[in-house]
Amino acid sequence: MKKNLLKTLVVSCVTALMFIGCGAKTEDGANNVSENTVKITDVRGEVEIPADPQRIVDLSGNSDILSLLGYKVIGTANSDAYDYTKFPAYLEETLKGAEILGYSMQDTMDVEAVMNLNPDLIVISTVQEKMYDQLSEIAPTVMIQLEALNWKDDVRAFAKVFNKEDVANEWIANYEAKAKEAGDKIKAEYGNDTTYLSFLASGGQFFIFDGAGFGDVLYNDMGLAKPEGMPEQTDISLPVVTYEGLAAIKSDYIFLIATPEDLAQLEANSIWNSLPAVKEGNVVVLDSSPYFNQGYSSIGRQLLVDEIGEMLNGTK
Repeated sequence: MKKNLLKTLVVSCVTALMFIGCGAKTEDGANNVSENTVKITDVRGEVEIPADPQRIVDLSGNSDILSLLGYKVIGTANSDAYDYTKFPAYLEETLKGAEILGYSMQDTMDVEAVMNLNPDLIVISTVQEKMYDQLSEIAPTVMIQLEALNWKDDVRAFAKVFNKEDVANEWIANYEAKAKEAGDKIKAEYGNDTTYLSFLASGGQFFIFDGAGFGDVLYNDMGLAKPEGMPEQTDISLPVVTYEGLAAIKSDYIFLIATPEDLAQLEANSIWNSLPAVKEGNVVVLDSSPYFNQGYSSIGRQLLVDEIGEMLNGTK
């Protein structure tokens, strides 16, 4: 995979949301402008949107969050990062019936295709800012700011705009309990101190998941142990290591995410084959599509915590 495409994918995977402010509240907490609309404040300023939108087009890459809040989108840019013509496997059921309009890290998409869907609300990120004027002529358009980390705060902030904070808090609480239970089960079976590493292999480089994506699910959600020698993730970009850097990470189990081509290159390398986890058969190999992006999706994370224990059992 070319380096510039990978950077686009990394930024894309990190799909999080931040709305700031709200309008004057009524007794029930809604920001009513009239009986059928509410006024919210996005990154561009104040926007009047339907109180109960029914035909949402989301180009921001956050259709999964809209779904868990109870909304069904009719158009989406939550396409697979490796094939823009299909949904990622973990969102196939959630987005069934929606029209794919592009990929969320594209700065422009087909405006006519959006118009033909007759939306009553359009959601975009700052990535699509150049489309704002055209889209806002079709329907009320909300622009969101993508954040690097703190995905739970982003879900809550997005829910606040739609007056769905209770729904979001309940979903997050249920997810946290589910993830902890799954993590506790793995620790009971494999030991509290057993360590786990997840990384993407691409073009001879290794992108380490720590504070985001798959790694965030392992360490922060499930409470599993990090290995020694991990490079720390301090911003949106995944830390990158060479073969030597990979060998410096002392992990008992490895989740390797790769395309078939990158997997073949890795398996032909002597340093990789010398790693203790590799020698002991403690490697879970996962396809780049969908697993590179899955840990960045709220719904994707929920599915991962169910799958990780089964993945590890496959190494026995």
